[in-house]
Amino acid sequence: MFKSFSMDLAGRPLVVEIGRVAAQANGAALMHYGDTVVLSTATASEKPREGIDFFPLSVEYEEKLYSVGRIPGGFNKREGKASENSVLTSRVIDRPMRPLFPKDYRNDVTLNNLVMSVDQDCSPELTAMLGSAIATVVSDIPFDGPTAATMVGMIDGEMIFNPTNAQKAVSDLALTVASTRDKVIMIEAGANEIDEDKMIEAIFAAHELNQKVIAFIDTIVAECGKPKHAYTSCEVPADLYDAMVAFITPEAMETAVFTDEKQVREENIRVIKNSLEEHFAEVNPEWIPFIEEAVYKFQKKTVRKMILKDQKRPDGRAVTEIRKLAAEVDLLPRVHGSGMFTRGQTQVMTITTLGTLTDAQRLDSLDENEKSKRYMHHYNFPSYSVGETKPSRGPGRREIGHGALAEKALVPVLPSEEEFPYAIRTVSEIMESNGSTSQGSICASSLSLMAAGVPIKAAVAGISVGLVTGDTDDDYIVLTDIQGLEDFFGDMDFKVAGTHKGITAIQMDIKIHGLTRKIVEEAIRKTKTARTYILDGVMNPVIAEARPEVGTYAPKIIQIQVDPAKISEIIGQKGKTINKIIDETGVKIDITDDGKVSVCGVEAEGINRALEIIKTITQDIEEGQIFTGKVVRIMQFGAFVELAPNKDGLVHISKLAKNRVEKVEDVVNIGDIVTVKVIEVDKMGRINLSIKDVE
Repeated sequence: MFKSFSMDLAGRPLVVEIGRVAAQANGAALMHYGDTVVLSTATASEKPREGIDFFPLSVEYEEKLYSVGRIPGGFNKREGKASENSVLTSRVIDRPMRPLFPKDYRNDVTLNNLVMSVDQDCSPELTAMLGSAIATVVSDIPFDGPTAATMVGMIDGEMIFNPTNAQKAVSDLALTVASTRDKVIMIEAGANEIDEDKMIEAIFAAHELNQKVIAFIDTIVAECGKPKHAYTSCEVPADLYDAMVAFITPEAMETAVFTDEKQVREENIRVIKNSLEEHFAEVNPEWIPFIEEAVYKFQKKTVRKMILKDQKRPDGRAVTEIRKLAAEVDLLPRVHGSGMFTRGQTQVMTITTLGTLTDAQRLDSLDENEKSKRYMHHYNFPSYSVGETKPSRGPGRREIGHGALAEKALVPVLPSEEEFPYAIRTVSEIMESNGSTSQGSICASSLSLMAAGVPIKAAVAGISVGLVTGDTDDDYIVLTDIQGLEDFFGDMDFKVAGTHKGITAIQMDIKIHGLTRKIVEEAIRKTKTARTYILDGVMNPVIAEARPEVGTYAPKIIQIQVDPAKISEIIGQKGKTINKIIDETGVKIDITDDGKVSVCGVEAEGINRALEIIKTITQDIEEGQIFTGKVVRIMQFGAFVELAPNKDGLVHISKLAKNRVEKVEDVVNIGDIVTVKVIEVDKMGRINLSIKDVE
């Protein structure tokens, strides 16, 4: 049965249609936010997938170019692989949804969001987040929802909810907050050095608005919600767990995991698994398929008890203690900039490469504001970084997400195009991983950018805090600088990056049903303390500010402004003029429609010569000016000197030298570079030059 529901959301109508389309999905919602339309569906398999120990949730966000009235490029004229924005949006939808499914649920679930129409002032990403929650909560799939999401911008210190495209373009904040009925369950933010108090205020203002959306969703569920279906639990058998604990003992498991060496811990656990398999093969062979998950559960309980009750971390650190830190720059001699940041067994090297603005990445985006980006951060996580072996298949969703987070953290401190007319690419190579490589990549990238001579406004550092909770909201502990084991068995990975002045990026992942305000505030405060320590104690002593110039092997770019009407003269017929300049000087030249000319080269001599030629082309020749040019023709009465392509002047034989010249070739030959002075520009525009009058 088709039903429609509506509410006002941040001054625009939100309309949800249930039962209009996709009736065979377990749940479907056709979402309208303004003129943005997204079809969100939730489907589940009838039976659990065998042989897995995780919940197989897939989230898809499909961008269709027909939604903005465009035909895809390329030979096939259809959408290709998911864009970076699609991947990042899928991750943002996934993070608040995943913790609310039953932990012992093993049925495949797919949440699909099809973007069908885009109103630039009504975010399709936000619409898809709401649609996924509604489609799931009205379905028969077990789910402890609903959730709601709100985006927050900030202009001149004032918060704006679900900002329009024009507002986003000038906003100092791009914050997305997802909530359950009582708690915050997901935070994603990019910010222009927003202080901690303002960020906390914005998070909980969004949380308050989310409660109104959840009340609206409740009315939809009351009329359209299906009873949740029964499912086969994949919980470890209680008898197996008890037998395992009796055989291994809690003391032995604590000894196995209590080490700061990841490889040692993994070997200890491998020995435990082997002994369990040998033991149960004799007494209960039917339990062997459950051993992997049973040992995971035993480790988790042991680590959580050690941290929460005994105040002991697996590597022996104090609750607020950061692992051993180290920073370096200039590791690679020929690259434009390099930096390495080490935190315990997490090590990241970032390489910076500079190019002209034509090297900026062009985006085929649904967002009309996003045509290209000049700063690109890429993150690579090879298997050797965790002591494993597998072939490289290109970046996965996690790598794309971590790269985007670091990019978001660093964009606010980058110089403008006018200040630094370069395209910039940083690549973070993970050398070793034991937790929080994304934040290590932010620190390494900041070091690398400064080493490359990129005049960033301030150094940026990132740190992650974790959480272990007990039976009540007040029974918890927040851990500074979580390692891999604490992330794996803990409840939260709260990543915050920023400068001394404020926050530039946040990403929060949790495995529980939300965080109280008290926990969020404590987490943000602890990241501020840790971030300050990293900046002052580790990064600044190595390199405190950007080097005054780009490196020896980096291109040098000088930008000048010319009259846009003169651009055609620089380019010349079929590009002949500009290509001649490039061939002569060995530089690269970029010209924008508004007359900005960027000359890029490694050698200063070639850059200066190209600039001189361009200035000569674009300026009017006047008496008294001095030029350097090439002799291109010799006649009996004098020599023609090329001041710039298609702009020659005559040096009469009488003006070649102070003494009498019998033959032009006695003074100059074709190809000679000479310095000349303009002595006359006649009514016909002909230029007369002199060598002897150059002072």
